[in-house]
Amino acid sequence: MVELFAHKLRKLGVVTGDRIVGYIPNCVEAIVAMLAASSIGAIWSSTSPDFGVSVLSDLPKVLISVNAVQYNGKRYSHLEKLQQVVQGLPDLEKVVVIKYIEDEFLDLSNVSKSIWLDDLTAVDPEEKVTPLTFEQLPFSHPLYIMYSSGTTGVPKCMVHGQGGVLLKHLEEHILQGNSTRSDVMLYYTTTGWMMWNWLVGMLTVGGTCVLYDGSPLIPSANILWDLIDRLNITILGTGAKWLAVLEDKGIKPINTHKLTSLHTILSTGSPLKPEAYEYVYQYVKSDLLLGSITGGTDIVGCFAAQNWTVPVYKGEIQSRNLGCAVECWDESGILCMTKVES
Repeated sequence: MVELFAHKLRKLGVVTGDRIVGYIPNCVEAIVAMLAASSIGAIWSSTSPDFGVSVLSDLPKVLISVNAVQYNGKRYSHLEKLQQVVQGLPDLEKVVVIKYIEDEFLDLSNVSKSIWLDDLTAVDPEEKVTPLTFEQLPFSHPLYIMYSSGTTGVPKCMVHGQGGVLLKHLEEHILQGNSTRSDVMLYYTTTGWMMWNWLVGMLTVGGTCVLYDGSPLIPSANILWDLIDRLNITILGTGAKWLAVLEDKGIKPINTHKLTSLHTILSTGSPLKPEAYEYVYQYVKSDLLLGSITGGTDIVGCFAAQNWTVPVYKGEIQSRNLGCAVECWDESGILCMTKVES
């Protein structure tokens, strides 16, 4: 899939340094498009369809999106929002639309420069697909354009280089997390959160990524635990809020699921309270690593996170990440620790 999509992007005129943007759910096509773009040396940026129409400022050559989305069991057309986005991008050359919902919302007539993904990737009998090759580029060549959260004003663009992202994610997945090619990771995220890029980093280890799009409570609050048993997922990534909701609902996977493969649960987005540790080890699984991790879009990774070589203490992040200068200060401005084991 990546080879074919890269071939078609080249036929659209995409070259090294062009910007390819995904206005797209957490789906296989998102990873395919990102890998295809990066193989050419194009710069990838992505955001979730639930973001507003003013979110895109990357001035892409190609925009990849969907005709509709589904959440909480309901379908919603994405075409009107997509049309508004396209109107605000005068230099856009092509809009590639995925039939995310195949039996509804199929009229592209109002979305200029658009083509269905199926039509774009159709191969003529005499067409020779260019073999997949990755352009050899400088260490700092741009890989991602990402955005700040917007909590301090309009979201700001950040450009991340290929070499830096690669090293950062290898360090975190292999050294901090002890991940191997046998690992299967599901991180509950959208394409607009840096944890999507971090999840994709598992591919550098040779591991497998499981993509989940939709509510983590539909069709039932056990959906992610069901997937862990069904797909032999080894690493689950989530947020503290989800664990708190499950506790409030009285969900006790230790009584309903095997979870044999699961060895790590990672939580980020907000602090993981001591009560959450007690819930996980008592009602989910006793012999796993529960890691509270913290980082940011500005480094596409973590500065303090799980550490498989040291014990887990409830209410604490295990250690700072290798290469990160991290200190803790109290509200009086006093340094409250002088050494953090790494």
